[in-house]
Amino acid sequence: MKVMKWVVASMVMGAVSFSAFAAKEVTKEEVKKMNLQKIGTVNTTAETTSPMDAKRELSKQADEKGGKYFLVIAGREHGKFSATAEVYK
Repeated sequence: MKVMKWVVASMVMGAVSFSAFAAKEVTKEEVKKMNLQKIGTVNTTAETTSPMDAKRELSKQADEKGGKYFLVIAGREHGKFSATAEVYK
């Protein structure tokens, strides 16, 4: 029972820490209003199975580039999902 509580606590902490550091999706209006600086572009592979998976992957890649925000500029469904986003800081 104690092991189960530890596993659940670890999962919750992992989810909280991911969301605390994950790049946030923004709109074009927010980019302009916040005067964000573009630092690059990221792309998902055709391996994502849902739009949410694609956004999660874009957020992860934006984090790896040092970005705090990303703006999805293209998306494609072809049995799986792929997307492209601009990364901002």
